[in-house]
Amino acid sequence: MKINWGTGIVLAFIGFITFILYFVFRMSTDDRSNHDLVTEEYYKKELSYQQDIDASKTAREMDAVLRVEKSPEGVMIFFPEQFDPQKITGKVSLYRPSNKRLDTDFPISLSKTHLLIPDNSLVGGRWDITVNWKYEGNTFFHKQKLVY
Repeated sequence: MKINWGTGIVLAFIGFITFILYFVFRMSTDDRSNHDLVTEEYYKKELSYQQDIDASKTAREMDAVLRVEKSPEGVMIFFPEQFDPQKITGKVSLYRPSNKRLDTDFPISLSKTHLLIPDNSLVGGRWDITVNWKYEGNTFFHKQKLVY
């Protein structure tokens, strides 16, 4: 049987469309390709973004900037020494961009001016650290990227 050029073009289109459909199906069902949003409640979190900007500005104005450092025991978060550590409340969020299952939250409960996040809670790689904390009615915000 002889195939003319019209039949060849139709077969090429059918082959191309089959390849594209196979590729789309395989990529959408593959577990290695994770297509999650950055956070579960992305749009709800976006609405509170201005509050984070205001809290960050308040922290700069009141000289309440945090210091985050790596140590052999884990990650140390140093709060300003002029504040009473027992009056500081809030939450530390660790966000792992590459794996949502590693995201964790730690409540802030201090007896000294620093908070230690233990080494066993962290996996090597990039982390986004977000600290939302309050002191005597003022809300503060600190966000930092850290490679552990």
